Amino acid sequence: MSDSRDNSRVEPGDARAPSKDLRPLSALWGFVRPHGGLALLALVALLASSAFTLAIPAALRGVVDSFSPKHAAEIDRYFVWLLVAAGALAVFTALRFYAVAGLGERVVADIRRAVYGHVVGMSPAFFERMRIGETLSRLTTDTTVIQGVIGVSSSVALRNILILVGGAAMMTATSPSLSGLVLLATPAVVLPVVLLGRRVRGLSRLAQDRIADSSATAGETLQASQTVQAFGYEPEARRIFDADVEAAYGAALKRIRMRAILTGLVIFIAVGAIAGVLWVGAQNVLSRQMSPGELTQFLLYSVFVAGSVGALSEVWSELQRAAGATERLMELLAAKDPIQPPAQPVAPTDISLDRPKLGEITFDNVSFRYPTRPNAPVLNQLSFQVKPGETVALVGASGAGKSTCFQLLMRFFDPDQGAVRLDGVDLRAMAPSTFRRRFATVPQEPAIFAASAAENIRFGCPDATLADVKAAAEAAAAHEFIAALPDGYDCFVGERGVMLSGGQKQRIAIARAILRDAPVLLLDEATSALDAESEQAVQQAVARLSAERTTLVVAHRLATVKSADRILVLEEGRLVASGVHDQLVAEGGLYARLARLQFSA
Repeated sequence: MSDSRDNSRVEPGDARAPSKDLRPLSALWGFVRPHGGLALLALVALLASSAFTLAIPAALRGVVDSFSPKHAAEIDRYFVWLLVAAGALAVFTALRFYAVAGLGERVVADIRRAVYGHVVGMSPAFFERMRIGETLSRLTTDTTVIQGVIGVSSSVALRNILILVGGAAMMTATSPSLSGLVLLATPAVVLPVVLLGRRVRGLSRLAQDRIADSSATAGETLQASQTVQAFGYEPEARRIFDADVEAAYGAALKRIRMRAILTGLVIFIAVGAIAGVLWVGAQNVLSRQMSPGELTQFLLYSVFVAGSVGALSEVWSELQRAAGATERLMELLAAKDPIQPPAQPVAPTDISLDRPKLGEITFDNVSFRYPTRPNAPVLNQLSFQVKPGETVALVGASGAGKSTCFQLLMRFFDPDQGAVRLDGVDLRAMAPSTFRRRFATVPQEPAIFAASAAENIRFGCPDATLADVKAAAEAAAAHEFIAALPDGYDCFVGERGVMLSGGQKQRIAIARAILRDAPVLLLDEATSALDAESEQAVQQAVARLSAERTTLVVAHRLATVKSADRILVLEEGRLVASGVHDQLVAEGGLYARLARLQFSA
């Protein structure tokens, strides 16, 4: 692990500079549109609250111009109007907040569901280039930014636009000459917003990328906390994470600094311009060209307009930041999985047919290189066939391509050359979700989820009864230790199964595969973490299970595959020998050397 970044990694958006406008925000409309009723309520409340806000200065003008004992009744009437406007403003503002905040929560929830639903189905080929921590950062940090924009900033922006337009119109109606002076000062306010706002946008994207880096680093080390501690790597892990956090802080500080400069500059120019205009207005009152009430009304509208301009400069920065977050999320939604289902998938043989006739596996002249290692061939023109109901073992040195065969068989990757077939049909011609139901797999490092023991066994068959779960556990020699847990099958086993030993995790995974009851069983070092007694029990269960299934076994321990119907020996991605145990030992070669090393020990 190193704090240097892998420049060869291609992540969505990294190769492209952030856009200079708010167009990425238009992608949010697709998530807002299904909730049009809530959006319409927010818009109506927004229009009403803005209208009542603009009505207040007009009522105050009447109060000021009528301020004398002779017009007491008229003053009372204007104050009543003020009270009514204030009450209506309070009601519609509260309604606007409820509608907009609720819309923001709903839209962000939909975005999170859409992004997760898209990413969770991505093949391992995608995650070779996209870090998990980066994806999680986009699901959390970026959606939080969008939530703030939809739930607050968008409402503030629309409200201030309405106040700005309405206030400017009322200013013009009150005093066209003074309004003309304000219009002349407007470009001085708008120009910094446009120019500096672009800079804020780029810095916002940079800050979000740096936060994603720190999240990825933290996730990677925390998931391997035992390894980190066992090797005394904590100081180095802290140093790398501290560097990532400081980089994120530095990027955020640049954004904050630029935004502070933008806000201060806009406020100074706006207030200075209004002060100059009001000085002219005061001279007009002294010369009786305006009434005090007109100047008061113009003053309030000027304050509204200036406040709106200042607020819009603030919101502009938030919108720029949200545009960056939206861009990153939409990149995930638009990302194409390298493994695509066919446009017209071929239906495999009906699974209800006689099981021994199902599960034929064929590797036909298959060559493969992992996308991130294009110069390192893993399989080289590999060909073999497994008959339905046959148990075949793949053996060879580490890196020979054994587990890669399973990766291709599940179509997590596609071969560069040749074809992998199930029951005579190329996997690329079938929908992955369809043919993967034919497989039950026990990986070398089983995935145990933060749930109960029963839920982990039931993972591939969520509708299975507890009796079925217990039967599978008994077949996998897992029932005894599960029953001894504090809550038995309902016992929470911790994140990634931290409460279980390595052998217990593997037995849970084997029980999961037994419960799935699929016609093809894939065992990748399935008994490597078991003690001798448990291994014997599991081997007996696997033998019974394999009798009715096509079984493909990857094993380094040759004792576990001596009884296989056939053993395929791989070396550097090629098939170098095939036969039963005694035959391969007699022939010499790689298998005989491995057998001598293991059985003579």
